Amino acid sequence: MITTSSLAEPAAETGGRRRGRIWRSRVWRWSPAALAVAFTVAVLVRFGVSPGETARFAAYVFLCLAFPGQLLIRASYRGSLTLAEEIALGVTLGYAVEIPAYVAARAVGAPLLVLAWPVATYAAFLAVPRLRPHWRRPARKPAPAAWSWFIGLMVVYLVGWGAFTFFRSTALTWPALAASHPDLQFHLALIGELRHHMPPTLPMVAGEPLLYHWFVYAHLAAASWITGVDPVVLLLRLAALPMLAAFVVIVGTIGRRVIGSWPGAALAVVGTIFVAIPSLYLNANGLLLWTGVQHTPWMSPSQTLGALVFAPVVLLLVDLLEGRGRAVRTWLLFAVLLLALMGAKATYLPLLVAGLSAVVAGDLVRRRRPRAPALTALAAAGACLAYAQFVLYGGASYATSVEPLSLMGPAWRDLTGSDGQAAPGAASVLGIASLHVLSWAATWCGALGLLSRPRALGRPGVVLMIGVGAGGLGAILALGSPTLNQGYFLQAAYPYLAILAAYGVFAVARRERTPRPAIWCAAAAGLAVAYTIRTACAVTVPLGPDEPESALYLPHLLLVAVAAAAALTVVALRRRLRAWTLVLVMMTAAAVPAAWQTRLQLLVDGTAASVAEDADEGPVTTPPGAMAAARWLRAHSEPDDLIATNEHCRWGGETPCDSRHFWVTALSERRVLVEGWAYTPANLARWRPGAPLLSSPFWDGERLRVNDAVFTSPSAASVERLRDRYGVAWLVADESRVPPGADIGAYATLRFRSGGYAVYRVPARPTDPHTTTART
Repeated sequence: MITTSSLAEPAAETGGRRRGRIWRSRVWRWSPAALAVAFTVAVLVRFGVSPGETARFAAYVFLCLAFPGQLLIRASYRGSLTLAEEIALGVTLGYAVEIPAYVAARAVGAPLLVLAWPVATYAAFLAVPRLRPHWRRPARKPAPAAWSWFIGLMVVYLVGWGAFTFFRSTALTWPALAASHPDLQFHLALIGELRHHMPPTLPMVAGEPLLYHWFVYAHLAAASWITGVDPVVLLLRLAALPMLAAFVVIVGTIGRRVIGSWPGAALAVVGTIFVAIPSLYLNANGLLLWTGVQHTPWMSPSQTLGALVFAPVVLLLVDLLEGRGRAVRTWLLFAVLLLALMGAKATYLPLLVAGLSAVVAGDLVRRRRPRAPALTALAAAGACLAYAQFVLYGGASYATSVEPLSLMGPAWRDLTGSDGQAAPGAASVLGIASLHVLSWAATWCGALGLLSRPRALGRPGVVLMIGVGAGGLGAILALGSPTLNQGYFLQAAYPYLAILAAYGVFAVARRERTPRPAIWCAAAAGLAVAYTIRTACAVTVPLGPDEPESALYLPHLLLVAVAAAAALTVVALRRRLRAWTLVLVMMTAAAVPAAWQTRLQLLVDGTAASVAEDADEGPVTTPPGAMAAARWLRAHSEPDDLIATNEHCRWGGETPCDSRHFWVTALSERRVLVEGWAYTPANLARWRPGAPLLSSPFWDGERLRVNDAVFTSPSAASVERLRDRYGVAWLVADESRVPPGADIGAYATLRFRSGGYAVYRVPARPTDPHTTTART
C-alpha cells in the first residue's frame, strides 16, 4: 500500500541531492579564491609579514576600498558583471575616491578623516531608499567555474613570481633592506612626505617641488594611517597585491567585452601576463629594457596604480563608444577614474589621447563626422593632460625629450658588449631598431587576423586600443630619457596589444572554423621553430670580441624566413587549406616562449641580476645603525622638523658620487636640507645628452657647503648658520665620514647613537640676547 510518507521520501531525497549539488557547486566556485588567499597569506608569512599585519590590511582593503566601491559600482554601472569583476572595479573606484579624500583630510591636519568617505558611503546606502537594494547583489549568471579557476591560478602565479623574483631579494629588516634598489628608498621617502604634509614637496632636498605622479603615495600614506602597518611593509609586500588581482580581472573583462568569449578573454590575460619581447639568443634578452606586469608592481608603484586605473577607463570607453551602458552614470564614473588617472602615472593620459584621437580620425574617414562620446572623452582627457602637465607636474619633463631611436644606443651596447661611451653607427641603429620592430611584430602578430573581419577592425573599442598600442610603440621609438623612462609607455600599452592579438586570432579561427587540434599543432610547431633557431644559431650576447655584429641578426632573419615560407604555403594551398590561423598561432608561439625560455634559464642558473640590484654595482657594505637612528628620529621629532645629514652618495657609489641616497628621508619620514638629489626636477632639468645624471654635482654649492661644514669642521657659528639660515633642527651624522677631531657634540646635543650613526639636536635660538644658547 502506498502511503503519504512513502511518497514524500523520494521528494525529500531529491531535494537533498539538489541542495548537495548546489553546495558542492558553490564550494567549487569559491575554491579558486580560497586557494589564492591561502597561498598569498602563506607567502607573506614566509617573507616577513605577520598575520596581524596581513589581517589589518585585508580588512582595510575590504571595508575601506572594495565594498564601498562595489556599492558605488552597483549604483552607477549597468553592464553585465561577475562578482569578481564587481569587486575588482570596486577596489579601483575605492582607490580613485580615497586619494582626494586623503588629500583633503591631510590638508586639514586630520589624516584619519579619510575614513569619512567609506562611512558616508555606507550611511547613504542605508539611509536612501533607492540605494538600499544595492546591498544585495542582483541575481546574475555566475562566471564559468573554469574562468574562476583560471583567474585564481593567475593570481597565484603573480604572487609566486613576485616572491621568487622580488620578495626573496628585498628584505624588510636592516641591514638586508639596505641592499634594495635605490628607487625603493625614493618611494619610501615620498610615502613619508605624504603621511605628514599636504601639499607635498620633495623631502630629500628641502624646498624642491614635488613635480611627480604622487597619487599612489597618498594611497599608501592613507593605508598606513588606517592600518598602522609600517610603510616598508606596505610598499615591499602588501600594497601591490590587490592592485595586481584587480588588474588581471579587469583586463579579462575588457577581453570578454571585445572578443565576446571566455577563452578569448583568457588568451588576452595570458598575453598580458606572459608576453615579453622575444629573444632568440642563448643566454639573455637584451633587445628591450622592459618587463611584464609581474616585475613592475613593487619597483614602480605609480605604474601599477596607473595600469589599474587605466583599465576601467578603457572598459568604460568601450561601452560608451559602442553604445552600451547608461550614459550619465557611466560618464560620472569615467570622470572620477580619469581624475585619479591624472596623477597616478604620467604615462597613461598621452596614450589615452592617442587612442581617442584614432577613434575620432577613424570616424571622420568612415562616417564623415565623429561620435559625440569620442569627442567628449577626448576633450576631457586633453584637459586632464594639460592640467597634469602644466599644473600638477609644473611643466617638468624629468629629462624625457623627443630623441628618435635613442633607445637603440643602450640596446646596441648591451648586445655587442661595447664600452659604455661607444656610440653605434647609423647602420647599427637602424639594425637594432629593425630587431625591435620585428620582435613586436612577432609578439603581437595575432592582431593581423582582424584584417579578415573589417567590421571588427572598425569597432570603436578596437580602434581605441589600436591607438593606445601605436602610441606606446611610437613613444618608445621617438622619446629619449637617461633613465629609459620611455619604456613605461610600452609597458602601459601591452595589455591592449595582447587583447588585439587574441581578438585577431579568434576572428580568423571563427571565420575559417579551424579545428582545435590544428591550432595546438601550430603552437607546437612555433615552439619547435623557436628552440631550433636558438640552438642552431647559438648566439650568445654580449658578443665576443671576434664575433661580427651580423651575428645578432641571423636568428631573427631565420624567423622571418620561416614566417615567409609558412605564408607562401598558405597562399599556394589557399583553395584547399584556409590556415592563416595556424600561421598566426605558430608565429606567436615562436615569439613569446623564446623570451620566457631565456628568463627561466637565467633564473635556474642563478645568473640573473636581482631586481633589487643594479647590474653595474658590486657588493655594498652597509653602515650599521642607520635604520635605528632614523627610526629614533621619527619617534622623537616633529613632522615639520628639518634635518641635516652628511650622507649624499649611495653606499658603494662614492667615487664618483651616485646621488641616489634617500635612506635618511625614507626611514625618518622627515625632510632633509640636502640628502640625495639625483631625481630632483632641478637636477634633471640641467641634464644634457652625454652628461652623467646620477653623478652630476649639486646645483646650490653654498647650501651644500654650509650643510657639510657642520660635520667636517663643526663650530658654534656653523651650527647657528645652519639653524638660522635654513631652519635645521636635527643633525644625522654618519660618523665614519666625520674627520678625526671634529667634535659635533661640543655644539649640538647628542640624543641618540647606534652603530656608526649619531643624532644631534641643534640648540634652539636664545630667547634673550643676554643669555647663552640653550640646549634641548
